[in-house]
Amino acid sequence: MKKITVLLFYLIVVSVSAQDKYQEVLDSIYNANQDAKGIMVHLESPSMHIAWSGASGYSDFNKKLTLEADQPALIASNIKTYVSATILRLVEMNKIELNQSIKSLLTEKTVELFSNDGYDLDSIKVVHLMSHTSGISCYWDDAYIEFVNKNPKHRWTRNEQLELAVTVGNPLRKPEETFEYADVNYLFLSEIIEVATEKPFYKAMRELLRFKELDLNNTWFPTLEETPKGVKPLVHQYYEKYNWDSYDLDPSWDLYGGGGIACNTRDLAHFSYNLFNSNIVKDTTILNLIFTKISTQDTTQNNYRLGLNEFEYSGIKGFGHGGFWGTVVVYFPKLKTSIAVFVLEKGKSSLTSSVIKQMVDAILINQTR
Repeated sequence: MKKITVLLFYLIVVSVSAQDKYQEVLDSIYNANQDAKGIMVHLESPSMHIAWSGASGYSDFNKKLTLEADQPALIASNIKTYVSATILRLVEMNKIELNQSIKSLLTEKTVELFSNDGYDLDSIKVVHLMSHTSGISCYWDDAYIEFVNKNPKHRWTRNEQLELAVTVGNPLRKPEETFEYADVNYLFLSEIIEVATEKPFYKAMRELLRFKELDLNNTWFPTLEETPKGVKPLVHQYYEKYNWDSYDLDPSWDLYGGGGIACNTRDLAHFSYNLFNSNIVKDTTILNLIFTKISTQDTTQNNYRLGLNEFEYSGIKGFGHGGFWGTVVVYFPKLKTSIAVFVLEKGKSSLTSSVIKQMVDAILINQTR
């Protein structure tokens, strides 16, 4: 009994010491980069008994409101991994196939719109959308950003953005000829989810991704869903280049699959950990399809898979995604650990790499103790 008590005491001391180190790393980075407005982190590693959230800085920089570790933020393109996982759930349920032509999976209106613009939708497959190798031209360009800048409260629809895509551009190339990161691919996927499930895509995603089962209670689609009860206020996210405060923009400009989720760092890391540990897509053969790399005929270099990128920090490979506002999550299979980071000033989003690397280093040091 005495030995057990001593062991428990040792584990508690080590855990507290490690958490202090994580917060020390975070505070050090923020103190050297206070123009980042605020930095938030969550480490999720059940096998190492780590479930730690930390924050440094301000949730409202202008009012100097202290940032709380469990506040949610808009995670923008991080949603693409969620959408990809939803598609894989539909594959798991034999609703669709990755190599299936998208023409039969879309609404008649979308098929007509893009066919009339010269797209051969019979040749574009679901996997091409997921990997950004479809050759579809995106609406997201400087003119789009400038329109949002001048019309921050405009309430967009997905159809409006799809129509804009054919207005501002023509087919880039045939599928698998080029890689072009484009949100329009994921707008298509959100429509495919709706057609396959006969439900609004955000409701289908909530069910298929097992939000309730996994206690993702701080995750929702702003404007499409009510804010969950008990959730703390969204942080303010900034982009000094345009003098943007996320509170001043209607979320619909980045909502329908290319972006669209709000959550805290814990929920993002928790989702990532559960996805890669087969708690969402439970058929591992299907789950592993998410790592598919589509080679293109051009020389464009990319580390993109199906809704996620490949990363490497301190020699350890990870998989995850980033978002417009300065959000990122990476899962490290070797460490069985997910790390989510929010930097609240987009112009300082490169700091996410420094935060993740130093957190990985701190975990590795803790492992050797």
